[in-house]
Parts: sequence; C-alpha cells; structure tokens
Amino acid sequence: MTDCGCEKARRDLEEYLRNEVCNTRHTDIAEHLEHCAGCRDEALVARTLTEVVARACKETAPEELRDQVLERLRAVQATH
Repeated sequence: MTDCGCEKARRDLEEYLRNEVCNTRHTDIAEHLEHCAGCRDEALVARTLTEVVARACKETAPEELRDQVLERLRAVQATH
C-alpha cells in the first residue's frame, strides 16, 4: 500500500470523486480514504453535496420564475 497522505488526497478529491484521475492515483486515494477517517468524512461530504446539486439541477424552474429571469437578463443586456 502507498499512502498518498492527507494533503494529496484532499487536493485531488474532487477529481477522484468524478473519476478523473489515473488508475494509480485512484487506487492511492482510495486506500488513503480507507484508513483516514478525516479524509473519508470530507469525501462523504463532497460526494453528498455533488449528488444534491446534481438532483437540484434536474428540476425545472416554474414558468413564472423562468420568465422573470429572462426578462431581467434582457434588461441588463439592453443597458450594456
């Protein structure tokens, strides 16, 4: 086992959670998370936050809100 350490695990955590790291780094971070409760907790919070945001982004805004936002954007664009 090669423990990459807390600093490296936390620095690469977002990429790790999105599966954007090479296999070696993925394995190193996974092993670190297995043995480090602090980093494992941080990974859980990051994963949960990502999932909640992803779910929220799938929802459609009410039509009235959408119209208000578009109207405001047009007003701002007109003044620039």
